[in-house]
This record gives sequence, C-alpha cells and structure tokens, in this order.
Amino acid sequence: MLKVLKAGHNDLSGPLPDELFNATSLEYLSFPNNGLEGILDSEHIINLRNLVHLDLGGNRLNGKIPDSIGELKRIEGLHLNHNSMSGELPSTLGNCTNLITIDFKGNSFSRELHKVNFFNLPNLKTLDLLYNNFIGTIPESIYSCSKLVALRLSGNRLHGQLSPRISNLKHLVFLSLADNNFTNITNTLQILKNCRNLTSLLIGTNFKDIVKATNNFHQENIIGCGGCGLVYKATLPDGTKLGIKKLNDEMCPMEREFTAEVEALSMAQHENLVPLWGYGIQGDLRLLVYSYMENGSLDDWLHNRDDAASSILDWPMQLKITQGASRGLSYIHDICKPHIVHRDIKSSNILLDKEFKAYVADFGLSRLVLANKTHVTTELVGPLGYIPPEYAQGWVATLRGRRPVTALSSSKELVKWVQEMTSEGKQIEVLDPDLRGMEHDEQMLKVLEIACRCVDYNACMRPTIQEVVSCLDGIDPNLWMQNSVRIERS
Repeated sequence: MLKVLKAGHNDLSGPLPDELFNATSLEYLSFPNNGLEGILDSEHIINLRNLVHLDLGGNRLNGKIPDSIGELKRIEGLHLNHNSMSGELPSTLGNCTNLITIDFKGNSFSRELHKVNFFNLPNLKTLDLLYNNFIGTIPESIYSCSKLVALRLSGNRLHGQLSPRISNLKHLVFLSLADNNFTNITNTLQILKNCRNLTSLLIGTNFKDIVKATNNFHQENIIGCGGCGLVYKATLPDGTKLGIKKLNDEMCPMEREFTAEVEALSMAQHENLVPLWGYGIQGDLRLLVYSYMENGSLDDWLHNRDDAASSILDWPMQLKITQGASRGLSYIHDICKPHIVHRDIKSSNILLDKEFKAYVADFGLSRLVLANKTHVTTELVGPLGYIPPEYAQGWVATLRGRRPVTALSSSKELVKWVQEMTSEGKQIEVLDPDLRGMEHDEQMLKVLEIACRCVDYNACMRPTIQEVVSCLDGIDPNLWMQNSVRIERS
C-alpha cells in the first residue's frame, strides 16, 4: 500500500531492486542524485501504473526509455535528467496525456523528435531536452502544447528556423535554443516579438549579425564597461535594441566568465535577473547578448547624476529598485536549482530598464551551490570593499549579505563610518542630503537599519535575503501621504 517513497540526495548505488516494483500503489517515486545504475525494465514500469511523479534524475541509468512508459496514464512529472540514457524517445510517450513536466536534459537521447505526438499532451508546461543529441527540426506538434511555459532545447543538433506558430504558445516564458544549428537570429527575434509573456530567451547568435548591429563594435556604441569587457548597444535591422558584452581575455579569465554567465542565466530565470538572449562564439571571441537597458546602471544614477537625475531618482524610485534587486537575489539564493552565489553584487551590476525596473546582472564571478555541498574557493574574488570579512579569511562563499565599502573624504570605509554614526545616534546624517527632510526619513532609516544588519561583522547575525525581502516589501513609499491626509482631516 506504499504510495510515496523519497530517497533523494543519498549514496544509493546499483540497479533499482526488483522488490521495489511490487509496490503497485506507488504514486510518488523520487530517487534523484544518487548513484543508481542499470536500465529501466519494461515490466517494472508496467507494474507502476499508478505513478503520478517519477524522479530518477542525477543517477547513472543507461539504455532506452521502454515503450511501456505509455502505460503510465496518470503520470504528471517525468524526470530522467542527468543520466546516461540514449536512443530515441518512444512514440508511446504521447500516451501519457496527463504529463505536465518532461525533464530529460543531460542525457544522450538522439534522432528526431517527430516520433512523439505532442498533440496528445495538452497539459504539458515544461519540456526540457537540454544537452542531448536530437537532430532534425522542431516538430510542429510542439506548438500545439498551448499551456507550455518552458521549452528548453539548447545543446542539441536541431536545425532550421523557428516557426511563427510559436506565437500560439501564449504562456511561454522560458525559451532556450542555443548550441544548435538554427539560422537567422533577426528572423527569430522578430517572430518572438509575438510571444508577449516571454521573459527569458537563450539562442545561438549569428556572429555577422551582431558585428553589423554594433557597427563593428564602434566606440560610439559603447554603453558600459564591466570587469571582463566592454558592453555595446546593438540595433538590429527591425529596430530591436540589444546589449552586447564583448569579453576580453586581457581583463579576466574570459572562458571562465563566459561559462559562468551562460551556465547561471540558463538555469536562473526571474523578472529581476537580466535576460540572456544568446551568445556568440568565433575563434577566441566570446559575446553575450542581453536585453537593452535604457537607463543603464544604478551606479550611473547614484554617482554620476545631476540635478535632473536627483528629481527622477526620488525615494519611492530608489525603494522600488532596492526591492526589485533583493527579489532577484532571493531567487538565486533560495529558489533556483542549484542555488547561485553571485559574488559581485554592486550598484554597477544593478541595471535599469525604461521603467526603472531593477535587474541583477553580471554573473561572471558566480558559483553554483550544489546540493549537500559547500562552495569553497582558493581565490579571493569580487570587487575590493564588497567582500565580507569571513570570505577573505576562510574562502567560503555564503548566502548572507555582502559588505559594500567605499572611501569617503575622511578616508574611512563607508561601512565603518555608518556604524560609527549609528552608534553615536547620528543615523539621520547618513541619509542622502538630497532626500533628507522630504517626508520619507522614517522609511529611509528603516532601510538603513536593514542594511546595517546585512553588514554585521558577525555573519550569523546577518539576515537571510528572504528576511531582507520581507522587510523591504513591508515598506510602502506612499504611506506617509495617506497618513498626512488622515491627520489633515482630523
């Protein structure tokens, strides 16, 4: 009568025991990230007709998916990712009409996808076939999966062009097509304009298109300078604007930054993370393609501003940016799998679109935090002054707040100066003089209190990013006006 069995993230090895498949009432079977080996036996699958969720990802299974997979009429989640399975996908997969998630990434599946009838999968929301050996074109039947939210096909040998029918996928948010043989990036971007909900796109870019769109990387198109290269504005023939980062191996370990950026943003997709649209590789050149951010970086607005900038970047706008950036960090720390430590959070890596929505950017120094593992490095990375003291001493990256520092005219570090002012009860003098006395002092002091907790010298006393998000979201920049009205009326 056993219905649920979870044994993930252990050191189980060998084949799945025959006795397991006598548990014919099983609805939820989850053994991810072990060392299981062998094949999926056809008779075993038939015995588990009641399965709703099967997760055997992150093991060492090999062989084909048996045709008997079609007997799992109730299955909603099918996870066989990161194994060594091969062969073509069986046509009987289309019999599993309740499927919501198919995750087969990181295997060696091959041949064309046309054998699977995706017309029979009306509930499918996630189709993840990253990094296999599929060939041919994208089957037309995929465009009938009207509930599809995520379509990930990167790292295969697919070819051809994207069909305009992809606009039928009204709920599509995540699309990944890179590392294939698709053609014509301009045409692809034009087609995807009709996918209104699409927030993350990863495609392999045509090098010639990018060079032309940046006017051969002319200096007039430079819009930013990162730790690993310059960022250029690219304008496609249809008027679409993109941001292109051209990595420079004289400024940093180029291949490492390129790999880290693509790896992180392929896995992490959130409304407050900069969308990676694609990348280009030619010889020693590495290009990263992003959405164009009309309002540049937060650093520009904070440190290179004039009177006009001060009026635009008022307190409600600054609070909105802070809240957005914190939600992006919360996502990579706590929600995305595996978790990500950014290691380079600073104002120049917070980008702003035309509505001043905040996006966390530049994942070149990021590291993935795998399950049951602690990230340890043998190098000190990150900008000087933004590194927490225990990271410099113990080489361990944590998910606690960073320690931003800059030099003042008094040559005191910013954090130390703020802590001294706070201990002397002079917090009000820490606030931006352009914003002080504008009816928001109480809220700014609240944010200052949160910031001071984030840079507590004792790492155990710092709040998690989830706690920071909760505190920031509890602050309403319009509340003072409501209070003023109530006082006036009384």
